[in-house]
Amino acid sequence: MLLLNVTLENFGAYRGRQSLDLTTRPGRPVILIGGLNGCGKTTLLDAIQLALYGARARTSGRGTRTYDDYLRESVNRQASPKHARVVVEFSTTVEGRERIYKVVRSWEVKGKSVREFLNVLIDGELDLVVSEQWADYVEDLLPLEASSLFFFDGEKIESLANPDRAASVIASAVQSLFGLSSVERLRNDLLAVQRRQKIPKEDREALDKIHQFENQIRECDQLRDEINQRVASMASRLEAAERRFATIDEAFAKEGGDLYARRAELEAERSQTASQLKSINEVLAGTIATGPLPLLLLAPQLSAVREQVERERDASEASQVIEVLSERDSKLLSLLRDLLPPDGLALAEKHLSADRQERVSVINKTPQVLDFPVESLSQLMSLDEILRQEATRARELIEQAQLYQERLSVLDRQLAGVPDHDVIAVLLQERDSQRDEVTRFGTELGKLKEELEATRRRREQLILDRERAYKGRAAKLAKVEDAERIVAYADKVRGTMEKFGAALLQRHINKLEVAVLKSFQYLMRKSALVRDLRIDTEKFTLTLVGPDDQELDPSRLSAGERQLLAVSLLWGLAKVAGNRLPTVIDTPLGRLDSRHREHLVDRYFPRASHQVLLLSTDEEIDEHLLSKLEPSIAHTYTLIHDDKTFTTSVEKGYWWSGGTVHVA
Repeated sequence: MLLLNVTLENFGAYRGRQSLDLTTRPGRPVILIGGLNGCGKTTLLDAIQLALYGARARTSGRGTRTYDDYLRESVNRQASPKHARVVVEFSTTVEGRERIYKVVRSWEVKGKSVREFLNVLIDGELDLVVSEQWADYVEDLLPLEASSLFFFDGEKIESLANPDRAASVIASAVQSLFGLSSVERLRNDLLAVQRRQKIPKEDREALDKIHQFENQIRECDQLRDEINQRVASMASRLEAAERRFATIDEAFAKEGGDLYARRAELEAERSQTASQLKSINEVLAGTIATGPLPLLLLAPQLSAVREQVERERDASEASQVIEVLSERDSKLLSLLRDLLPPDGLALAEKHLSADRQERVSVINKTPQVLDFPVESLSQLMSLDEILRQEATRARELIEQAQLYQERLSVLDRQLAGVPDHDVIAVLLQERDSQRDEVTRFGTELGKLKEELEATRRRREQLILDRERAYKGRAAKLAKVEDAERIVAYADKVRGTMEKFGAALLQRHINKLEVAVLKSFQYLMRKSALVRDLRIDTEKFTLTLVGPDDQELDPSRLSAGERQLLAVSLLWGLAKVAGNRLPTVIDTPLGRLDSRHREHLVDRYFPRASHQVLLLSTDEEIDEHLLSKLEPSIAHTYTLIHDDKTFTTSVEKGYWWSGGTVHVA
């Protein structure tokens, strides 16, 4: 695994987008990043772990805060909108092929909510499946438990420098790096298989379940019989109550109770009927009688007037035609004089003269008595239709008035038969009381029937459950023999795995002892101080042996020597694990004297891993140590902090590199 690039955007003190190229070259595995205290070195280490592990990351500044609170407070204060992102790009070999991974973890803050996004690109292509399952996927690349052995700071080294506290780190590292956790997990899985195969116990549980179902069925039967009795009793009470109500209702009806109950309804109907009758009479008297309808009394006179008007019209039209006909006849005879013989001409003249005389006689027989205007004749002719319509409307209103009058009579008779309140009050109260009792009994009977139906359904379900339990027990009994064989074989495999785990542990512990001892002797300027080193396989405690073959009390080591021992332990673990993983070290030279610092710079940093990220202050790797480390450095960066804006930016170069001094 090789880190290629780290990008921080509005993360912690890093405002805007800050990116570091982390690629290395052959023989130059070191990336040196300088920064004064408080400039963001640890924040950079946190960003790498946060991108890879998210909520599980063991970042320095989280403490007891929730993950959402940590993300919210990790956004740069001057960022707008409140959005941050960390990107880690690395290469690793998967199934014999080098793949480029780019992990992009971003989040945004809106009010009290924090939304996080994770995208994983493999060889430049977004892989949604890996993105969704990244928490499990990254464990195959770099387990979280092992990451602390490769991403560590000065405090981690201080912790390992204490032999008592180093035991837990050694145990965790051995379990996660050397495959012992997988062996233990397999043993636990086999134990779980054994527990699942304990058929006799499960058979007892199945029998208990069957007996439980049978008891519940018997309880349902008892409850069903009890409810049936209550249903029969309630049905009898309801029937008796209904008979009593029928008797009271009949007596109530004989006393005019129905009319009494309907008195308000009858009175309202009478008032409405009387109002409607009054309205019809008003229409008949005020509209129909004052209209053209009375002219029906003069029907013969109107007919005679109409005939006289028609005759006078015909006579008037005939007088207007006489002159026109005389002129026409004269022209016609003049034309026929040349066409007809004298006899034919005389006959035609006679015919035309007779026609004119007949028309004159009509005019003479019809004196102009009325002298009715011709243009008003159409109005006189339409009067019959108007009178017919008015007569029809009048008959309909009269029929409605008769119906309303008859209904009024019926209502008056009914109202007259309504008994007084004093007469009917006792029967009314008794009738209402009995009706309430019928309703109550009916409701209770309905509830009992619902309860009976629910009990029936529950009994049927219990019977089905019992049958399934019987079948399940039969199937389990058939597997007893196989289960016993599985349990026996699982015991053998668990014993074998226990022996294998112990042998594997001893093998790796022996390798680790040798690797740590060689690393420590290589780093120490007092190479003869420690002759041997042993690690207990049960407690994982570290024991040093001096040149006199006696245990060496760690208190005899200086603080710097204990720190070198911690570095040796980490270096040895990395060697034995065999994983090609980058080593990230924050403030690595805190308590070392100048000689020990030179040993680390000369002997450890260039060889700690194929890629080593050093996060150092100017007092740790100074100008002198920089000159020694220079041949192994691939890139240098300096974290520049602005005390006015409280933000950090990344610049290329290191203090004293290239003759330039970077001042924060």
